[in-house]
Amino acid sequence: MSMDPCPLSKRELEVLRLVATGATNQQIARELTISPNTVKVHLRNIFDKLGVASRTEATMLAVQAGWLTVEGLSPAPARETSRPIPHLQPWQRVYLIVVVIITALAVAWPLGGSVRLGAQLDPFTDQGYPSTGTIPWRDVPRWEVRATLPRPRARLALVAYDGRLYAIGGEGPEGVTGAVYAYDPAENRWSPQARKPTPVSNLGAAVLGGKIYAIGGCAPDGRATDVLEVYDPIRDVWTTRQPLPAPRCAHAVAVADGRLYVFGGWDNERYVDDVLVYDPAADSWKRGTPMPTPRGFLGAAELKGYIYIVGGYDGRREYVMAHRYDPKADARGEPAWEEIPSMMAPRGGLALVAEGIALYAIGGGWRGGLEYNERFDPLSNTWSRVDSPFEIQWRNLGAAVLGPRIYVVGGWGGDYMGVTAVYQSSFRTFLPLGSRNVTP
Repeated sequence: MSMDPCPLSKRELEVLRLVATGATNQQIARELTISPNTVKVHLRNIFDKLGVASRTEATMLAVQAGWLTVEGLSPAPARETSRPIPHLQPWQRVYLIVVVIITALAVAWPLGGSVRLGAQLDPFTDQGYPSTGTIPWRDVPRWEVRATLPRPRARLALVAYDGRLYAIGGEGPEGVTGAVYAYDPAENRWSPQARKPTPVSNLGAAVLGGKIYAIGGCAPDGRATDVLEVYDPIRDVWTTRQPLPAPRCAHAVAVADGRLYVFGGWDNERYVDDVLVYDPAADSWKRGTPMPTPRGFLGAAELKGYIYIVGGYDGRREYVMAHRYDPKADARGEPAWEEIPSMMAPRGGLALVAEGIALYAIGGGWRGGLEYNERFDPLSNTWSRVDSPFEIQWRNLGAAVLGPRIYVVGGWGGDYMGVTAVYQSSFRTFLPLGSRNVTP
């Protein structure tokens, strides 16, 4: 057997075992009592975890590693030996190749007819990911659907300002874009705005002083940028400010005490633990105390003067960890980071927002399926489950808060998504002034 632990879940191994028999998606679904779409999602997760792009490669790798057995074949021996498959006889090698080729051809069409051998999946784009079709909406309490984006996209930035939402940049089927759309909840309508001068995906954005700051991101060539562009929603114009000290994409952004904070991300060479602080009055950057762990695709949100940092992905693993950052303590030169309870599930490519007295971690699930979101209560210091309208995976989405509602837009869920989903996070009752008979 392989000395490496199998990265696949029990269900994923069941799916791959049936794939090795030549079963179609529909046959696998009937055998495991799941939907064909769920089979597709499991296959995508298998490809991602094993670093392959086809059923052929997945089957061969699992057999060679000893995680999967095919009748008449022996798994590879332990890693002490230098020979890759010493126990396979010539006829067995031929048999294995024939089996996996037939398997790939038999089931290529359910994957859209695309079987690409040797392709590497880039964490900064969804262009190379096998499309399984958008996961269908589930009717769950407190969630509803609004008008869809004019163009589906993931890896975008979403902010709320003056009662409207602004979806900025991102990536769709046509590639990386600089398109900007504003959403009016009263009219339930998206309308185009002035395009961002520099098209980017995996960017961060935040509202400060009546302006929208769009920070960094990945350019169409995949390189992280250092661009800081500012949008005036009243005049519908963009301007350029002082660039970041270093390129960043797949980072998280939050605002506290009149400053912008940029956490982690990718700098074209590695995932970093940097904290970059921007002062809009001085149009200048400085560095804060680094995060405990370098990573990208994390979530950040400010609540009651603290900035909470949760989850993330570093190209190898997703994180459950959560920390609280104190900007004022950092400015005084005091310890700024405090670990808080971890989330219940690892989440990379999530969105984190603060609404009312709580934080909401929405989406994620880079390496595996997630069927729920999470809510953090700072008073009890605990996480709890929140229903999700999508089964399995919903990542690299945008989220923002308007009133007691959380708006979640776009993302990747088997394909680029144009969904505008609204979650009623709390219910507020307003009593008329002068009311005296109030029962607590």
